[in-house]
Amino acid sequence: MTEHSTAHGGHAFSLPDLLGISPFWVATSILVIVYALLIAEKLNRAILAMLGASLMVIFGILNQQQAVAGVDANTLALLIGMMVIVAITSKSGLFQFVAITAAKQVNANPVGILIMLTLITAVFSAMLDNVTTVLLIAPITLLITEALETKVFPFFMAEILASNIGGTATLIGDPPNILIGSATGLSFNDFAVNLAPISAICLVVVTAIIYFAYRKELSTIPESSRQRIMKFDAKGAIKNSRLMVKSLGVLALVVFGFTVGHGYGIQPGTSALAGAALLMLLAYWDQDAEEQSESVHHIFGEVEWVTILFFGGLFVIVAGVEQVGLLEMVADYILTITAGDMMWTAFLIFWASGILSAILDNIPFVATMIPLIESTADSFGGASIEPLWWSLALGACLGGNGSLLGASANLTVAAFAEKAKQPIGFMAFIKFAFPIMILTLMIANVYIWLRYF
Repeated sequence: MTEHSTAHGGHAFSLPDLLGISPFWVATSILVIVYALLIAEKLNRAILAMLGASLMVIFGILNQQQAVAGVDANTLALLIGMMVIVAITSKSGLFQFVAITAAKQVNANPVGILIMLTLITAVFSAMLDNVTTVLLIAPITLLITEALETKVFPFFMAEILASNIGGTATLIGDPPNILIGSATGLSFNDFAVNLAPISAICLVVVTAIIYFAYRKELSTIPESSRQRIMKFDAKGAIKNSRLMVKSLGVLALVVFGFTVGHGYGIQPGTSALAGAALLMLLAYWDQDAEEQSESVHHIFGEVEWVTILFFGGLFVIVAGVEQVGLLEMVADYILTITAGDMMWTAFLIFWASGILSAILDNIPFVATMIPLIESTADSFGGASIEPLWWSLALGACLGGNGSLLGASANLTVAAFAEKAKQPIGFMAFIKFAFPIMILTLMIANVYIWLRYF
């Protein structure tokens, strides 16, 4: 804990020193208060993260340079780039077209639609991030359930579970994976090879559970409601076919950038921002200057700046507690419990991240764990700590299904349900989702053991 003496290299004085308080306790208190208020959900998370980050600098825990260095620009670039690409693509009607086509493929059978939407959500969540996916799928789901004259709860529950499981499969599928990939340099291909197989297994299990849980309830829906769905015009959902072709082309290029770019030192954030810029160019190049400016303003308005600023502030808070040695202390404690055994360390990280990600939003939890795991590396005598990263990713992503607070995608869907006057109760969610989350964690634990140990 000697590090904090250099932490305020840019300050003539530091408030903790002036007041005779240890910087360790100041930084830890900021972290604990921010987390407590995040869980209480009384304040917007972006406000909390920005306040916490500011206090780390004001109290001299970090100087300005260290605070800026603590922000993971690659993660923010990746999120902004993908949000812009999806915002433009959604204007083409592509996502509505896919959902209506899927519903018709199963002859508007409600159970079939439920399973189709579950699978589409999982696949989209692997290719886009899961928050973006549910933003696209939720309105279509409401449209379909209104036509079927049935409750939206089973459909939204299935989509939340599928978005977190599908998001586990790739680097860009779930924000925790984006954070881990950015911090460790693990590539898009590394994530797909290590996490896609277990995601697929968990998806099959969860889809089966959803089928058995809701088939009776959904089989009572009258034929007239099904006919209404069959009358939906899938082709009519495509509002702009030229934009759709451009969007698909750019998406393919971006995914190519993710898979190949790593070998050339090109980070996923660069690929995403380049794709966003290219798609804006292709979509708006023929507009005059004023109209173009308006279009770009509108698209940037659809970026979730609350999420971006939350991430930014959080990175600085985590850098602060790392600076005063808190994470090093926790890492030492973990290694003491597991006696420095790689397998037991992996299992402990896996279950801790699974259970805690169900209670907390998994993003701040993973942001805190990354430097902690990095600080354990020396204890394993030069052995690769890659299994620890996969344990963290699996625990955090699958654990996100444990409660409404577990992942940003869950709260996004809950907001849609509330708007539709069919709110998803906090306890109703836990009652259905928590046992499923524990089951997927048990399956994933077996996978970690078989594959890495």
